[in-house]
Amino acid sequence: MPRPKVHDDALRVRLLDRAAETLSTDGPDGLSLRKLAADVGTSTTAVYSLFGGKPALLRELYREAFRRFGERLTTVELSGDPVEDLVRLGIAYRQSAQADPHLYAIMFSDAVPGFDPDEEAGREAAATLQPLLDVVRSGIVSGHFTGSRAEEIALASWALVHGLVSLEARAHMPPGIDVAENFEKVLRAQSRGWSVEPK
Repeated sequence: MPRPKVHDDALRVRLLDRAAETLSTDGPDGLSLRKLAADVGTSTTAVYSLFGGKPALLRELYREAFRRFGERLTTVELSGDPVEDLVRLGIAYRQSAQADPHLYAIMFSDAVPGFDPDEEAGREAAATLQPLLDVVRSGIVSGHFTGSRAEEIALASWALVHGLVSLEARAHMPPGIDVAENFEKVLRAQSRGWSVEPK
């Protein structure tokens, strides 16, 4: 009879979530493998067994953040209308940031000074935006989007959504605004704007 796995994926996910929270609240100096293990109720041996050390833990944290983010985008139910689908992807982006705020910070900020993802992790991160590019390219082919290349539209759409989500995450929104309603309104205006031929 095979021995049961002691260090399973559930423990791996708990360690990654706790590591992200620690980086968010205590900064990189507050993240030690010994403290991380104690916080999760396991041993440093388990941490080393799963990740092999702190640099590998940080790499896996980065990959896990983009894995969850990419999963949310790829599971968006598309309508077939590129204008509507840009909005849906933007909403999924915001939901991902809200569901995993500590991981969102790992993805798009210098949470660990000097951390530089390797080539493979960088490719995985870039691939998460493929659903956005697919929708934009579909919109260009169908004639919904005009006057710009797919990469330009995708970058601008990403920048708008990222900016709004980042402002919300840092509580920089003006008072009296319904953030969710305003977010969708801005996404719709931006998406429709790509349908207009520039003069």
